[in-house]
Amino acid sequence: MTGNNHRSGSSRRSSESCRLTVTTLLGLALGFFLGISVESFYAFKLNLASSLSSTVSMALIESDKFSMSTLPSNSVSHQNAEKSSERHGSSNPLKIYVESNPRGTKLLAPGIIVSESDFYLRRLWGDPVEDLPTRPRYLVAFAVGFDQSKNVDAAVKKFSNDFTVMLFHYDGRVSEWEQFEWSQRAIHVSVRKQAKWWYAKRFLHPDVVAAYDYVFVWDEDLGLKNFDAEKYINLVKKYGLEISQPAVEPSRGLTWQMTVRKSHSEVHKETSEKPGWCVNPHFPPCAAFVEMMAPVFSKAAWRCVWHMLQNDLVHGWGLDFAVRRCVEPAYMKIGVVDSQWIVHQAIPSLGNQVRQFSLTLSKLGIFSIYFAFFPRNLFF
Repeated sequence: MTGNNHRSGSSRRSSESCRLTVTTLLGLALGFFLGISVESFYAFKLNLASSLSSTVSMALIESDKFSMSTLPSNSVSHQNAEKSSERHGSSNPLKIYVESNPRGTKLLAPGIIVSESDFYLRRLWGDPVEDLPTRPRYLVAFAVGFDQSKNVDAAVKKFSNDFTVMLFHYDGRVSEWEQFEWSQRAIHVSVRKQAKWWYAKRFLHPDVVAAYDYVFVWDEDLGLKNFDAEKYINLVKKYGLEISQPAVEPSRGLTWQMTVRKSHSEVHKETSEKPGWCVNPHFPPCAAFVEMMAPVFSKAAWRCVWHMLQNDLVHGWGLDFAVRRCVEPAYMKIGVVDSQWIVHQAIPSLGNQVRQFSLTLSKLGIFSIYFAFFPRNLFF
């Protein structure tokens, strides 16, 4: 019995040693193959990254070569580009320097530059190509306070889905506008106690609104009962107006004769004023003139007018006399649309801080203020 037990114990130890040996060998083999696989995987990633980098670099280089090759070798632009490269120390022929690029982007290949934008709302998921079932062609911007929300609501409903609506909130009460269905699609900018032209200078840069054919920069206190935005656009195009406004129905307060509605007329581009007010019948305020309560600018005209806006401009006085410098001939391309008219309700905006100043203006007279603050050679 003792001999049998001894043989049985020896057999078990031999079997365990064998299993241990086999397990060890299998572990070594598995580790070896895993090591080779990981090394191959990282080598593949490095090769892929290197390949992609080379592809992108070559694409940029080819883009640059193409942009330069489209110019004759003896052209002034080509020579200037070569001189510019030398001047900037780019002796390396693969280094990009394109003089015609927008400011600050000379070192980028032209094909990757996006210099313009828009206010189209984008989704946070899905294919970007499917983000925009429609692309509004026009932009209307109002400077608003919530106290005038009912009037603004009625005004916005006069504009179709072909318009992007933008609200500049001077009272900070943005969330209260959510009660209006269209507000969910509008662009809201809130900065307290600022005027319309302050917002326009900072948030309506021509490169940002380049997607829109016409830009409306309007006050909040306009009655639009007799106004249709689509018909207005059609008339502006028909008469070739680069800068325009709807005619104003005569009411209380001062109104220039140029902007007063003329019955039995679609559009007018000139008028008669008080004796001595017009040194030239083609100059403001008898022609080439609109008021700044409800101006409409073509894309090209707005690019010029925006650069004219001063950073400290508040109420826009004097701008109506000066915008004619942005279109030629101004007396033909600036006009008033009579068949689509508005009512200026003259409700003071920005609260009580404007009321006292408005009373002072009514006593002094608007016209005298124009010439007190702005030199004549700016207008004529």
